Amino acid sequence: MPITKDELGELVDLLDSYKARATELITVYIPAGQNIYTVADQLDSEKSTAKNIKSTSTRKNVGNALDKITRALKDYKKTPENGLALFCGNVSQIEGQEDLKIWSVEPPVPINTRMYRCDKEFILEPLKQILEIDEIFALLVMDRKEAVIGLLEGKRIEVIQKMTSGIPSKVRAGGQSSQRFHRITEGLTKEFYKRVSEEMKTNFYEMKKLKGILVGGPIPTKDEFLDGEYLPTILQNRVIGRIDMGDTTEAGLKELVERAQDILVGQEIIKEKNLLEKFFQQLGEKRDLSTLREEETRKALVFGAVDLLILSKDVPKDLSRDLIKIAESTGSKVEMVSTETEEGEQFMNLGGIGAILRFRYN
Repeated sequence: MPITKDELGELVDLLDSYKARATELITVYIPAGQNIYTVADQLDSEKSTAKNIKSTSTRKNVGNALDKITRALKDYKKTPENGLALFCGNVSQIEGQEDLKIWSVEPPVPINTRMYRCDKEFILEPLKQILEIDEIFALLVMDRKEAVIGLLEGKRIEVIQKMTSGIPSKVRAGGQSSQRFHRITEGLTKEFYKRVSEEMKTNFYEMKKLKGILVGGPIPTKDEFLDGEYLPTILQNRVIGRIDMGDTTEAGLKELVERAQDILVGQEIIKEKNLLEKFFQQLGEKRDLSTLREEETRKALVFGAVDLLILSKDVPKDLSRDLIKIAESTGSKVEMVSTETEEGEQFMNLGGIGAILRFRYN
């Protein structure tokens, strides 16, 4: 079954610590929906290639790792729902000794990466990206001729839809034809804005993890679109930034994200500050519906009374993992907070562990 993000974080730290003397650490990513038997066949063929490795020890280590991975794949009847990542190799730090280990990881969210790699270290970037994904941001770059809709998950930018308006770029100047062209282009522009709005609605209206919407483009276009209220109200209210820029191609999505870094960071800070302000208010006004520090929070968790468990990222990992497991078993929500805000630092000074309760339990 899929591991939690906290468990994934610990595993990534562990795997990141292993370095080999030669390219003998194997990384395999199988994306969600990929036929696992196809991957197994590919790895079988790689065994033949491995026999050509000149170094005896490297050849042996790569061959043994491939054998171990192919045996592990036989335990699966099909690729898990979120895909699968496998890491295998001789992780012994003593030259000449063997410590062959394998890790099979079902990530907490679907992975789209397909990879087979032999290297001096495990390839962990796809998993590190997952650790950064808490919310999704909708992206839109547009002018009167084209629009590109995408989304931002962690650091990954995905293009969802590319659209063109069909508005001609040139017209014969003069008199009535010029006025008529203006009316036609205005009509086509409004129709284009409506089509863009429909695509935004189709992709994001019911997306629960949608944190906000970033819109980029030339000053007249994006402002006409947003101020003209083409977007449904629920999406209009989630626009957190409008960025002046000229590139409305796929590359423009990356530029939009780069220019909006201050906005994105600010969103996380605001979320954290609001969460902790709510907690401190509850702690002061309704002390019997909140807990502070490990002992009373653990007691409330075991009793099933916790609605929201709040943990500082500076709390020891073993302790955090233990409390999170109890929270998950009782259906409690979990939020991790940093010490990068004044409220976060204050919370850590108070122990870094607290909860908002569903009901009084004592």
